[in-house]
Amino acid sequence: MAASQLAKVRSKFVEKVSKEVIKQILDELLEDGVLNEGESESIIEENSSRADKARCLIDKVKKKGDVASTKMIVHLKSKDPTLYTTLGLSHEEPVQQAAEPLQKPSTLATTSQDNIEHKKLHGNSIYHVSKESMLSRVALLICNKDFTNKKLNRKGAEKDVVNMEHLLSTLGYEVVKHTNLTGKGIDSALMSFSQHSKLAHTDSVFVVIMSHGKLGAVFGVDYAEEKPDEFPINNIYKYLGPGNCPALLNKPKIIVIQACRGAEAGAVLVSDCVQPDVVSDDVSPPEEDQSAAEEGIEDDALHWEHKEKDFISLLSSTPDTVSYRQTDRGSFLIQYTMEVFNSSSRDDDIEELFRKVMQRFEDFSVHNKRQMPTKDRCTLTKRFYLFPGH
Repeated sequence: MAASQLAKVRSKFVEKVSKEVIKQILDELLEDGVLNEGESESIIEENSSRADKARCLIDKVKKKGDVASTKMIVHLKSKDPTLYTTLGLSHEEPVQQAAEPLQKPSTLATTSQDNIEHKKLHGNSIYHVSKESMLSRVALLICNKDFTNKKLNRKGAEKDVVNMEHLLSTLGYEVVKHTNLTGKGIDSALMSFSQHSKLAHTDSVFVVIMSHGKLGAVFGVDYAEEKPDEFPINNIYKYLGPGNCPALLNKPKIIVIQACRGAEAGAVLVSDCVQPDVVSDDVSPPEEDQSAAEEGIEDDALHWEHKEKDFISLLSSTPDTVSYRQTDRGSFLIQYTMEVFNSSSRDDDIEELFRKVMQRFEDFSVHNKRQMPTKDRCTLTKRFYLFPGH
């Protein structure tokens, strides 16, 4: 029975559900008539913490019986399928309610189609996406887990690879995957990716790099303090910029980097509490050339482009601070990115999705540890929508 299922997973639901998903489920249950406006408002306004909101929500719905509980489970599956699977939930919808959930995917697809047609009317405000370009999407995924110095091994990083590869594939990207590369290996992988045959036809690319790091660099697997093995993050922008990769001209390039940017903690107050299964990834314009005009080269034969444009990056922490990883579930950045993209990528553009990931970290509180991702080097001139499932 659905109410019994909610009772069994209550503690895990309270621990793991995000504030954003709570709000989305509340909206759905309000629309279904499971909750009224007073109940919905009381859950939000009378409970200060995320955990209290989650606890109040699940208790109210559970008390309303199996039909209400089934609706909540269905909405949780839609809004956060990762958590739905983690909790081990299942649902068998009552016959009288079967039509509504079964129609939900087509409704979402229709909504996405309507959104596409609406946004096409604002041609200068969004990046062009077509069915053809979506079939040519490609992404680069690099994860360093096992290091020459075994003390630096990133336990739990294998979860990040599985999660991110699944997410990118769901969004329609062919994933080019590399693991355990040196700094030079990462450099070679980026250079090779910049020449990928699909780039001429894709509408966008993702580049995801996960390793140890410091401000401005990601560490290769041979890293040692006496002999640094590093990849300069700036090379990403150089290799994928218009000068070296004209195939990606005017196309969004989304960069996600899970690595520390320094050794400092991200919290102001310090306590002596430690949670051993949460660890960090820390180890300690030129003058204008007038020659073209002087030689009489016309504008349609040769023209200048911005050296760096159409990029957006999400870095796992603020400058000089560490980022954290759970040894059994992977990094918090990848976990929260999965949650947000699963629940919001149909409706929000990439900048809003990244903002929601950052907002998710407002609830991040593991004793004295704090982490805040940073949007960096954003040169997107339009909105980019992923249109998953279209």
